[in-house]
Amino acid sequence: MAKVLSAIQPSGDLHLGNYLGAVRQWVTSQEENDSYFFIVDLHALTLDIAPETLRSNTVKTAASLLASGLDPTKCTLFVQSHVPQHTGLTWLLECTASYGELLRMTQFKDKGKGQDSVRSGLLTYPVLMAADILLYDINFVPVGDDQKQHLELTRNLAIRFNNRYGDTFVIPEAKVPEVGARIMDLQNPTNKMSKSTATPLGTIGVMDDPSDIEKKIKKAVTDSSMLITYDRENHPGVTNLLEILSAVTDMNPLQLAEKFANYGELKKATTEAVIEALRPIRNRYYEILEEKDTLRDILKEGSEKASSVAEVTLAKARSAMGLL
Repeated sequence: MAKVLSAIQPSGDLHLGNYLGAVRQWVTSQEENDSYFFIVDLHALTLDIAPETLRSNTVKTAASLLASGLDPTKCTLFVQSHVPQHTGLTWLLECTASYGELLRMTQFKDKGKGQDSVRSGLLTYPVLMAADILLYDINFVPVGDDQKQHLELTRNLAIRFNNRYGDTFVIPEAKVPEVGARIMDLQNPTNKMSKSTATPLGTIGVMDDPSDIEKKIKKAVTDSSMLITYDRENHPGVTNLLEILSAVTDMNPLQLAEKFANYGELKKATTEAVIEALRPIRNRYYEILEEKDTLRDILKEGSEKASSVAEVTLAKARSAMGLL
């Protein structure tokens, strides 16, 4: 079985972009691969977040992943900070990376732009991301377009390390889902759906009430042409709705575009399909939150399993660099 790994920020409840763009593929992956999925609470520290918010969001994210279909008997599910080998390998890789290549990372330039004081962790967190991947001898990493640069850095660091110190790391490959890889904001369909958007109308939460989902899709931006066409460059709003509908119904977006005469029909069909797809997830989520001891046990078991694998790789890397 191939080894696959992916991670998610502890932002609390999932939004539709998280679910359709990543988590649903994770559920499929756990049936076919040796899969590692985790919550990157250490990455969250690169930005200002209250301790109580981080703790609460980590629990909610874990519950959302389980409610979405992740099965701890079929995958390794854990919290990043519970596996100390992640930070251990990060330092070794930071001594392999260069300052210049970290400065070139797009997300650092975007998130640090215009700020007088930027946390150093924002600059170096791509190296932590590389450690996340390399610890587990991962073959394939499901990534969206916005994460390709980070995976390329991971590959470069692994190749450089292997050349300097001997064969240590498996070189991972990117795996990009074809449909639903990047769900866009309903109000600004040129931007990826995110909780940090200017208006909450642009983001559908997996735990949103059906009435809220209906309101958000009804107000989704389209355009004045009234054409139902699958064309992200010229008709991004309509294309986004078609991709959402395609992802939740497993139908081809080009074929879906031919089924609707106007935006109203498309929005109604998308609303109904999204509500129905999310209903069982919402129900299971609230059940899991009430089973707090079970949730803790699942995360503890996952971290122990991950640590046993990660420690082998870390020991190999330490020895390769000459550490006693």
